[in-house]
Amino acid sequence: MGAQPVHQHSAEAPRVPRTIGGISDALRGARRAQFFAELLEAQQGPELDGVLTAWWGRAMLDTDPQRDRIRAAAETGSLPTTTMDDISRRRQERGRVVLF
Repeated sequence: MGAQPVHQHSAEAPRVPRTIGGISDALRGARRAQFFAELLEAQQGPELDGVLTAWWGRAMLDTDPQRDRIRAAAETGSLPTTTMDDISRRRQERGRVVLF
């Protein structure tokens, strides 16, 4: 199995601000309630950071304008993929550190 970005990311601000308010605004219904339940139980520090990071990722996925197209492509097996070796090679070509 391989991984590849489905669309390019821009350097501008993310769709969902990496804040409690930004995350909660992006989530709906039961997901928002679950976010707040986990948030209220987390201790300040790494645990709270982990909750915010996990839910920010979910909020970004939930608000992706290409979400339905990507999901459909994944379900039909037509989503483009690549190997980890190709990713490593491209990162090295761009002068980025490869950590895996």
